[in-house]
Amino acid sequence: MSSVSDTQFFTVGEPLADTKAPAVPVNLMWDERRFQAKLVNPTNRRKRSVIIVGTGLAGGAAAATLGEAGYHVKNFCYQDSPRRAHSIAAQGGINAAKNYRNDGDSVHRLFYDTVKGGDYRSRESNVYRLSQVSVEIIDQCVAQGVPFAREYGGLLDNRSFGGVQVSRTFYARGQTGQQLLLGAYQALERQIGAGSVEMYTRHEMLDLIIVEGRARGIVVRDMVSGEIETHMADVVVLGTGGYGNVFFLSTNAMGCNVTATWRAHRKGAYFGNPCYTQIHPTCIPVSGEYQSKLTLMSESLRNDGRIWVPMEAGDNRDAREIPEAERDYYLERRYPAFGNLVPRDVASRAAKQVCDEGRGVGPGGRGVYLDFAEAITRLGRKAVEAKYGNLFEMYAQITGEDPYVTPMRIYPAVHYTMGGLWVDYDLESTIPGLFVIGEANFSDHGANRLGASALMQGLSDGYFVLPSTIANYLADAPFEAADATHPAAVEVTDAVRERVQRLLAINGTRTVDSFHKELGHIMWEYCGMERTAEGLTKAIGLIRALREEFWTNVRVTGTNEELNQTLERAGRVADFFELGELMCIDALHREESCGGHFRAEHQTPDGEALRDDENFAYVAAWEFGGDGGSPVLHKEDLIYEAIEMKQRSYK
Repeated sequence: MSSVSDTQFFTVGEPLADTKAPAVPVNLMWDERRFQAKLVNPTNRRKRSVIIVGTGLAGGAAAATLGEAGYHVKNFCYQDSPRRAHSIAAQGGINAAKNYRNDGDSVHRLFYDTVKGGDYRSRESNVYRLSQVSVEIIDQCVAQGVPFAREYGGLLDNRSFGGVQVSRTFYARGQTGQQLLLGAYQALERQIGAGSVEMYTRHEMLDLIIVEGRARGIVVRDMVSGEIETHMADVVVLGTGGYGNVFFLSTNAMGCNVTATWRAHRKGAYFGNPCYTQIHPTCIPVSGEYQSKLTLMSESLRNDGRIWVPMEAGDNRDAREIPEAERDYYLERRYPAFGNLVPRDVASRAAKQVCDEGRGVGPGGRGVYLDFAEAITRLGRKAVEAKYGNLFEMYAQITGEDPYVTPMRIYPAVHYTMGGLWVDYDLESTIPGLFVIGEANFSDHGANRLGASALMQGLSDGYFVLPSTIANYLADAPFEAADATHPAAVEVTDAVRERVQRLLAINGTRTVDSFHKELGHIMWEYCGMERTAEGLTKAIGLIRALREEFWTNVRVTGTNEELNQTLERAGRVADFFELGELMCIDALHREESCGGHFRAEHQTPDGEALRDDENFAYVAAWEFGGDGGSPVLHKEDLIYEAIEMKQRSYK
């Protein structure tokens, strides 16, 4: 099924399939795959080299684990320390099917909730494995000293997150990502000290090197000196996070970018479901054009905070002056079974709808209340402080308002990306020897990620999945000898230098940030919370025109041979232009609504997402079509055997 507008933007290629998952019931797949996988004996591991890009939960955990196993690892990050990876910003918690609360949780229920939360657009095999491995992650992290919250008796505490009816989220106040990353960082530093891991901070990957059809190395720029370096290995792993900053304003750190995965995409790695981006419902609203990023307030706040807006449009009274009878607790009204803990995509669209009706609060009417008055009355202020104190402090510092006294104001913002490089069951991309882990791949969350599952996937991939599957690949080594003088490496390195010089030579009149902001406006307006065929078609034209202007009129000051942040941003924004266009093409071709992808033309009478399982139950894996060419769509059919595919309901 495709429209006329589709076919002018892409072509359709051969179908795609994951051939690595064993042909056994889903609950047996991971054990069977680990048994089938070839091994590398300890002596040979010392002869095998691995490049890992990224030091977040996925990359850092993988580097520490593979270093401990005896491989020689080179680990790269653009930050000044591995512990500044963006995983450190995660707040609310990490899921695991431990069933400590004895409330009916299980591996199968976590599997079901994740597939349903992703609106039946994720791959069954990968999601079941994620759920299965989740129970091991908690034990690993406790052994590392991660200070999870505990109940009075000393047992690990749990709380709920959106899209579930059990308590399975382990947490450390509102600093869970920080504590988990410090656990992985300590393990990584131990391997750096032991010499099994070489750490390269302030190095940014700018391209991928392929030798005889295999990923064998990367070209990086030393961000302090500007030196372009070539690094080779037997295998390359990308754990470089998501691409939410294509929207300019997001909850991501300002340095987060798509360059590593996009450069790999241009070399032949298919990009899966790029239009699947997550809008988080619990963010501090935009306050002005001067902002460069947005701030997330943890979804865990929805455990005790109640979300509401005034009943009547244009009611500008102080929240405390509006009586209960004149408040609309719209999530509790519309979704009584889940209430304020509906999934993120559902909560975000509902907030947009009430604001579009004129019932939003705060400047510009782009906000809803998150109110803790009832929780403070029921639990006492001290109990609320113990659970959420640092989050309340952060809100007060940013807004100047006391959330213990007046309700928080929140509004949806770009947060996470479910799309990413396509990988098979082994986490290997369509380029042999290129593995992709964590948020950088597409594999686990479908069209919407449930809260507290990002940390789960990152640590699952890094600590448990990749170390098993990468061994199967490395068992076939040694490969063709290749170093920085290999013709393939020299060609890529020269191309990187040429691209850098091209950016520096434009010498136009517009700043890099002005282009990025304009791109972000286009993406948010036409490929944000609500999308239409007309808007997406318009966006593609606008992005193409803006990209053409960028390459003729951007001003990149300074030189390469120095610390040059303008040059860094220019390279990243250049890739965001190409990604943004593909996101719009992907959203245009998918003529249905599912999860975070909401097409206004495809909704139920009461405004819910309307999937089209007959025509779109597949992964859209895009092949780069060459400069000036059209992308090629490869479809991986999604087949559900353990779970029945049906319309989501949280009512």
